[in-house]
Amino acid sequence: MTATHYSLVGDIGGTNARFALVEQGTVQPRAIEILPCGEYTNLDDAVRDYLARVGVSEVDGACLAVASPVRGTQVRMTNNHWRFDTEEVREQFGWSAFKVINDFTAMALGVPHVADEHLVHVCGGPGDSRRPRLVMGPGTGLGVSGLVPIEHGWVPLMTEGGHVDFAPTDDTEMAVLRILKPRFGRVSVERILCGQGLLNLYQAHAEIQGVAAPLDAPEKITAAAVENTDSLARHTLRHFCEILGRVAGNGVLTLGSTGGVYLCGGILPRFLEFFLESPFRNGFEDKG
Repeated sequence: MTATHYSLVGDIGGTNARFALVEQGTVQPRAIEILPCGEYTNLDDAVRDYLARVGVSEVDGACLAVASPVRGTQVRMTNNHWRFDTEEVREQFGWSAFKVINDFTAMALGVPHVADEHLVHVCGGPGDSRRPRLVMGPGTGLGVSGLVPIEHGWVPLMTEGGHVDFAPTDDTEMAVLRILKPRFGRVSVERILCGQGLLNLYQAHAEIQGVAAPLDAPEKITAAAVENTDSLARHTLRHFCEILGRVAGNGVLTLGSTGGVYLCGGILPRFLEFFLESPFRNGFEDKG
């Protein structure tokens, strides 16, 4: 089999780039590699390294999902330093085609193909298959997309819903907003509902309570909350889940997505049992 029988597929996030090869005519990825974005100057360097790692000199084309808005040929990653022009990259590698789509648009397109046994039910009954679906999840940022049904399939919605304003609902959240606003100016929900956002929320709660905030990374906060070794971390992660529920509920009201809500991203699987017992559902359903 020659190298031109393959296409390159990938998921380019704020932290990592995941690449794989797909044989033309199939949908099964192979030779999956995860490369840290911070170790590469730009996309082309990462692609060259990946192809060298898997022993393929060239591919015929590529399709990449990126954690940033996609407008025209210019791509500027939201949460890392990569910048590239899709046409320049295509010409550089000699690809016949190069398609770039938003990462949560790609996530949404995959939702209808996920079997029920691969889903974890959080709350509510079965969705209406004829209605829109909401897709969202925290990772390096907060991704939001949706699917609208048409006669023979689905139309994905390209959104930047993670950048809507954070809307406090009680005095504690007003205090969180007052603490974060001097740091960021405008406080979007992504300032709270992502990896760095969890740390922001933890530090804000420490300031509100007048206590120290010894943990300095989101994974440490998550571990301490799950293991119940730090009451501040546990309180913060529960609040994180409740705010996520509130934002998801707002998304349902906005989109009319009674077809279902699909939560994904790189953070929630790390504390799934904790999440299922969290106030997520309270935030999701508390709409007056």
